[in-house]
Amino acid sequence: MTTPSRGISRRRLPACLAALLAGMLLAFTVLPALAQTDPLPSWNEGPRKAAIIDFVSRVTREGGLDFVPVPERIATFDSDGTLIAEQPMYPPIVFAMAEVKAVAKEHPEWKKIQPFKAVLDDDIKRLGEISEKQYLLLLNKAHAGRTMAEIEARVDEWVKTTRHPRFNRPYTDLVYQPMMELLAYLRANGFKTFIVSGGGIDFMRPWMPKAYGIPPEQIFGSSGRLAYHLAGDKPEIVRLDKVDLFTVGPGKPVAIALNIGRRPIFAAGNSDGDLEMLQYTTLSPGPRFGLLVHHTDGIREWAYDRTSPVGKLDKALDEAPKRGWNVVDMKNDWKVIFPFEKQ
Repeated sequence: MTTPSRGISRRRLPACLAALLAGMLLAFTVLPALAQTDPLPSWNEGPRKAAIIDFVSRVTREGGLDFVPVPERIATFDSDGTLIAEQPMYPPIVFAMAEVKAVAKEHPEWKKIQPFKAVLDDDIKRLGEISEKQYLLLLNKAHAGRTMAEIEARVDEWVKTTRHPRFNRPYTDLVYQPMMELLAYLRANGFKTFIVSGGGIDFMRPWMPKAYGIPPEQIFGSSGRLAYHLAGDKPEIVRLDKVDLFTVGPGKPVAIALNIGRRPIFAAGNSDGDLEMLQYTTLSPGPRFGLLVHHTDGIREWAYDRTSPVGKLDKALDEAPKRGWNVVDMKNDWKVIFPFEKQ
């Protein structure tokens, strides 16, 4: 009686060994290549890039002292000047001015009332004196009585047809490639990314999901008062001409508390308008990361900080070293700024 063979026969052994060796060789060839994949390829090697990768590694290492559970991995980002170009004028303000002009025929009284008159006359000097909050009020007046669906359609049209005065491209082409990589890197490591910006929430939500990969329910901005109406059997949300929340400065932590309900462990901004958000994020126990984008490249983009009427970075720049915030030097830390530079 022949006993059934157990395991590998002697005749098959050489072939199995060869397959095993081939598999080991493949593993040694492929795994190092995967390990060396750069999550931030548009960032130059240096302390800022290293700090980001080190932080993400620490908070995602199970069993490590700085491990943070996935639900608590919250990252908040400003938009204008942090994720997208904001010069020579904030995109939400460019949109607000266009909307005021579009409906001006319905409001002949605006020709004599400031700051509407400055917008209609293209009074550059006076326009520079109008605050972000005043522009938001102007936009609310222009949109008063419109449904959210109507406003979204107007935003979509603006995004498709408006070109940046310097680059002659849609504003959505002027997102920062290194920051898009940072958003993707954080999400790949269990972070939930949020936008907390000063622009109007109804201006941002129609186009940011596609541009930033962030869903509308994770996008928060300055908000006007809304009302519910039932038109026949059609439920509608209508814009009123009141402002409920202005998400600049201290308004940002308030928006985070109201809408997220968790304190971020990572926050990124570029101006004094983001100061309180970075304080709220980093002045807490546990691993925290604060990042400021410093506009230092006057050739590829713009160079500005302490005296700029757009994106002023003064107090936050002074506070950064005391708080251990990472200040990104756009000129030296980024290989490319915009995605179209890679084409």
